[in-house]
Amino acid sequence: MTGGKLPDGGVLYDGTEDDDDDAIVENDSARLPLSIDWNEGDLNATDLTGADLIAEFVKQLPNSPGVYRMMNSAGDVLYVGKARSLKKRVSNYAQGRLHSNRLTRMVRETTHMEFVTTRTEVEALLLEANLIKRLRPRYNVLLRDDKSFPYILITGDSRAPAIYKHRGARARKGDYFGPFASATAVGRTINSLQRAFLLRTCTDSVFESRTRPCLLYQIKRCSGPCTHEIDDAGYAELVSEAKDFLSGKSQNVKEAMARSMNEAAEDLDFERAAVFRDRLAGLSHVQSHQGINPAGVEEADIFAIHHEGGLTCIQVFFFRTGQNWGNRAYFPKADPQLTGAEVLSAFLAQFYDDKPCPRQILLSEGIDEQDLLALALSEKAGHKVNVLVPQRGEKKDLVDHVLANAREAHGRKLAETASQSRLLQGLSETFALPYVPRRIEIYDNSHIMGTNAVGGMVVAGAEGFVKGQYRKFNIKSTDITPGDDFGMMREVMTRRFSRLLKEEGKPDRTVAPDDSADAPFPAWPDVILIDGGQGQMSAVRKILEDLDITDSVIAIGVAKGVDRDAGRERFFVAGKPDFTLPPRDPVLYFVQRMRDEAHRFAIGTHRARRKKEMVKNPLDEISGIGPTRKRALLQHFGTAKAVSRAAIGDLMAVDGISEAVARLIYNHFHESAVE
Repeated sequence: MTGGKLPDGGVLYDGTEDDDDDAIVENDSARLPLSIDWNEGDLNATDLTGADLIAEFVKQLPNSPGVYRMMNSAGDVLYVGKARSLKKRVSNYAQGRLHSNRLTRMVRETTHMEFVTTRTEVEALLLEANLIKRLRPRYNVLLRDDKSFPYILITGDSRAPAIYKHRGARARKGDYFGPFASATAVGRTINSLQRAFLLRTCTDSVFESRTRPCLLYQIKRCSGPCTHEIDDAGYAELVSEAKDFLSGKSQNVKEAMARSMNEAAEDLDFERAAVFRDRLAGLSHVQSHQGINPAGVEEADIFAIHHEGGLTCIQVFFFRTGQNWGNRAYFPKADPQLTGAEVLSAFLAQFYDDKPCPRQILLSEGIDEQDLLALALSEKAGHKVNVLVPQRGEKKDLVDHVLANAREAHGRKLAETASQSRLLQGLSETFALPYVPRRIEIYDNSHIMGTNAVGGMVVAGAEGFVKGQYRKFNIKSTDITPGDDFGMMREVMTRRFSRLLKEEGKPDRTVAPDDSADAPFPAWPDVILIDGGQGQMSAVRKILEDLDITDSVIAIGVAKGVDRDAGRERFFVAGKPDFTLPPRDPVLYFVQRMRDEAHRFAIGTHRARRKKEMVKNPLDEISGIGPTRKRALLQHFGTAKAVSRAAIGDLMAVDGISEAVARLIYNHFHESAVE
């Protein structure tokens, strides 16, 4: 990919510079050729903005497919779009006609544009989706809550394969089954599969170090391959049956189990027959929690969209190997003026940017460039992907079922949003705020006698808790007396707002906040809630004064009432006497819910840190020993203690451990050793 400059000095992204966009080239579709000669001439467009600037860019653009980015004076990307012809597509913005209010604002704010040409429109579509997810432009449809989906993994790199819940890159050798809609669905399925196939779920290090069967073997949830309670051939047969079941051959597996049960009963081996009976019950339990399991849909994702009242809900159901692996509702950020088809089209391209595509995608309504999307996903997946809108039969019934779920989720979300808006309005009135807050940050600390101290920050807005904005703060200062809550709060506040000032600058509170539907979620909080009384608030106010941001954010302290009873909290606001609210006041319940969420998050973070410290492995402290070598050492020796006692020659017997690394490990555990 080569780059070029536009008349105003704008640089075409070439995939080599160390800038904010270098992460986009992780996707193969991002490495696209750009061979274009720009004729700069004597044109100087540095003083132009909006439609005039775009008109000057159009003169230099080719009629080839590509991707364009529109940017404001601060360098923020406003919009990312793709085009079959860059020249024709971008020229529409320069005409100033038939623009919605959203597009008019976007064009007016544009002070710079960047372009990348591609070989085909398919490549442009893939690159556009990648850039939107990476840059999150204000005026694009944005996919929110885009966590990776969990899978079931049956490992393939040990004597006795294990069954695990897996999320993230497929780095480990084994068979992956999914996606599942939630971690809960995966956990429930694995629990049932344990009963049905008796596969181990322990870690490899535990498996290698067992000398007798664990409790799972005693309660008939594992066949005990660690201590050879079952031979390797018998365990391999169980693994094969589990893979067959997860691959859609569930009926064959159940029939084989039923035959084995009947044969054991005929031979009067009732104990063995009872084992097969319990395994069959486990399989039935899996399928009973899957709801609908259509016979005519082997592998498909089904999307239905409901677009009403300025809110869009997209419901997706996952079907793999003829089984329903759950569903999830999404609420993408989109301009209310966009049609459902436009939102769904943009959503799908982003949804599959980093996810495997099934062979069939069923939609509740047709979208623009449906064939182009199918072609792009087929090219990305390496197999044919059909994008269809069923008109009759079982598939149409399935889509209607998904659409009904989308309507119900839309209604629930709309009610929650309306309720949240009323609560925010009530909060503004109760505390006499200058405007309705759009972002509230709630802070709390957690520790045990000062150990493993952490601070937690949760964020709430017009749509409830914004979990993607939560932050944790590991207390680092050595000057804080263990258990000093005031000192911990000072550290948390200083780190939080010093960084915010550095990255965002002080907010202009003389201007009313932008509360339009497409306004980005603000980085600065309007209100901060502190779980504490006058002492905590004094520490917080001192920090705000030192940073000169007392006018930038309103701090409210929430002290627990007499006997720490909920409903008797006292509130502390600068310049006002402390006060309480009536026990049944909705605003009081709202504040309690936010405080409890901060408390839950802080305690959960503290427990996770404490657990990590408790199970910390001595091998983690050795520089140069990464996860692969650590796993190899533990598989070979069983425990870290055994590694610490090993001689250099024994260490060198492990795969991946050279003499130099062996000496490094040996010297770590033997301080008196001479290198």
